[in-house]
Amino acid sequence: MAHLDLSADVVSLTQQLVDIESVSHHEQEIADAVEAALTSLPHLTVTRRGHTIVARTELGLGERVVVAGHLDTVPLNDNLPSRLEDGVLHGLGSCDMKGGDAVMLKLAADITSPNRDLTFIFYEAEEVDSVHNGLRKLTESDPDLLQADFAILMEPSNASIEAGCQGTMRVDVRTTGERSHSARSWKGVNAIHLAGPVLGRLNDYVARQPEIDGLAFHEGLNATGIRGGVAGNVIPDECVVEVNFRFAPDRSEADAEAFVRDFFDGYDVTVTDMAAGAMPGLDRPAAKAFVEAVGGEVAPKFGWTDVAQFTRLGVPAVNFGPGDPMFAHKQDEHVPTEHIERCERILKEWLA
Repeated sequence: MAHLDLSADVVSLTQQLVDIESVSHHEQEIADAVEAALTSLPHLTVTRRGHTIVARTELGLGERVVVAGHLDTVPLNDNLPSRLEDGVLHGLGSCDMKGGDAVMLKLAADITSPNRDLTFIFYEAEEVDSVHNGLRKLTESDPDLLQADFAILMEPSNASIEAGCQGTMRVDVRTTGERSHSARSWKGVNAIHLAGPVLGRLNDYVARQPEIDGLAFHEGLNATGIRGGVAGNVIPDECVVEVNFRFAPDRSEADAEAFVRDFFDGYDVTVTDMAAGAMPGLDRPAAKAFVEAVGGEVAPKFGWTDVAQFTRLGVPAVNFGPGDPMFAHKQDEHVPTEHIERCERILKEWLA
């Protein structure tokens, strides 16, 4: 079993985590290592559900903060093992989000007398369909383990605060024609050709940009795939345009679906995936205190993150982690070591 040395500095600990391969659905080794490391700390109570590890202080303090991060990565792309060059750590998962996981482990090990009760959640399967998401499963099996006054998700955010997140929705927009031999195409109706107006509507779409809690969000409606065709000599009778809608957190899931169905009025629309967004919640006392502690400008989170899981439970949450999210999932995924050290320093000062 892999061993994690919690006495190492946070950058070295990040390297240790990166070098444990943990592609989604294959988190056994890294979860075992995290569980073993946390179980050795007498001030924490450790609970495991699948490959999700929860470690908590039980001091009876007046406030509880959750710090959470996922253990899995996207598939390998010739980017392991890690390498450290000129203050930048390269390797799969370094940015998304093992730098954040290393910060969490150092906080868990070093803060034995926190000023707030702490819950650390290391969870599985964030990079795949939400049905597998370890944090989502925890909200259903053990919601009490997530109860808190405030939550910090260590998603990469350039070591600054990104508040809330946009919702995401995937739909199939289907056109239906009639098959025929391509030599007599006029005897049929080409479903792929009928999809042209669908793409035209998307091309003419104007994004809504609402301001929420002083943050400017930016919605997006885009074709992300298209499929159709039977054979090289057959006029196709079906074409499906896959569309992704990224919607601002002031829209509910029902509002988002109603918008998309209205936008594609006249077409067969099937919802294939949906996840609600999360309001910034910067007016909550715990969030205000954390913003003041971090300093700098707060930005909106355009992508979907698991802050939405906490919002569903009534827990205000923000994204705050090392790494530029633009480099997540890239072959040259990397994280500046300064980001990792900054996040560790700020959180230690705030929590201890």
